[in-house]
Amino acid sequence: MSAQNSAGIQTLLDAEREASKIVQKAREFRTKRVREARDEAKKEIAEYKAAKDDEFKKFESEHSRGNKEAENEASKEADKEIKTIKEAGQKGQAAVVKNLLGAVFDVKPVPPEKA
Repeated sequence: MSAQNSAGIQTLLDAEREASKIVQKAREFRTKRVREARDEAKKEIAEYKAAKDDEFKKFESEHSRGNKEAENEASKEADKEIKTIKEAGQKGQAAVVKNLLGAVFDVKPVPPEKA
């Protein structure tokens, strides 16, 4: 009976070792699969980021052209206005200088009135 118990115990120990090996392999497989999934996710994220960066650069280049055109047009308009103002200043410059000099040199003092 003791030999039979011993054989039964040995069989259980062998089964336990075999189960332990199976569990260990399953853990290793799961760990490996988690690493692979993480690497795949990083790769997908990098590809998605690169695609969105390209899309943004394309969008930016398309829309910056319109801004440059508007900026150039505004600059031309501002230059035209500056030229008009300078011309107006040149036309009246002599009269303004004459009036200023006349006001400075033709002083007509007036005594203050008593209140």
